[in-house]
Amino acid sequence: MKTVAYYNGRISEIDDMRIPLNDRSVFFGDGVYDATMAANHSLFEADYHLERFFNSLSKVDITIDFSKEELETEIQNCVNLADSDETLFVYWQATRGTSRRNFTFPETDANIIIYIYEAPLTDLRKPWKVITKEDTRFLHCDIKTIDLLPAVLASEEAKRKGCSEVIFHRGDRVTECAHNNVQILKNGVFITPPLDNLILPGTCRRHFLEICKRLGVPCEESPFGIDELFSADEVVITCSSTFGVPVCEIDGKAVGGKDERLLRILQTECVADFERETGFKTDIL
Repeated sequence: MKTVAYYNGRISEIDDMRIPLNDRSVFFGDGVYDATMAANHSLFEADYHLERFFNSLSKVDITIDFSKEELETEIQNCVNLADSDETLFVYWQATRGTSRRNFTFPETDANIIIYIYEAPLTDLRKPWKVITKEDTRFLHCDIKTIDLLPAVLASEEAKRKGCSEVIFHRGDRVTECAHNNVQILKNGVFITPPLDNLILPGTCRRHFLEICKRLGVPCEESPFGIDELFSADEVVITCSSTFGVPVCEIDGKAVGGKDERLLRILQTECVADFERETGFKTDIL
């Protein structure tokens, strides 16, 4: 199979899968998700993604009929069906069941979707241009909800301006991107916003902090503002498929490019971890 779709045990190609109109995702975006990359039929950092997924389930009071180990087995079984020698995007979600449209919780079992297709890792040799935007999303950004309309609208705005991402801020405080985390390098220190309800606990963000500690690179979890983005030695964007892409322009102004050596060290270590865990040789650095 070139693509794999799973819905409550049914498996097909993505374009052949059908789900009920009354799935709570349709009317309310009532569910949570997570995603990682895979290669050679090996999931990358599955434990961290499943831990975050179950934390999101708990925060929105959705119960599924799988333990972490059982769900990982279902996901792995789907990955094994993918006929591909390339990297794979592996997505899964749980919704609050199937019922007629009603705001209160239905008395039905949760629905599980798994969704897999070929997708490349971000090329780290190509810096991104981004825009900034006031963060008007709700106050539960630590939950990986499938209700992503604000991120969709912001991403389209960036695309129309010829940019790859949006960096959100609340007043002067930088939070995160539409679908990535954002960090800075300044005077040899890796700085990332602290975890709270305003940002997602990104797995690659965590990975970079782990790499810094492993290599003896100073790191901080502390707030920073918009001015600090523009004065940073490097602005660094991370997510499950983006192992530290640099930003070269924000709102039309050139930024970064002042500590490429340290950024390259961190990128190289992250890519090496991916290659060790999956046995896949990348070409993104």
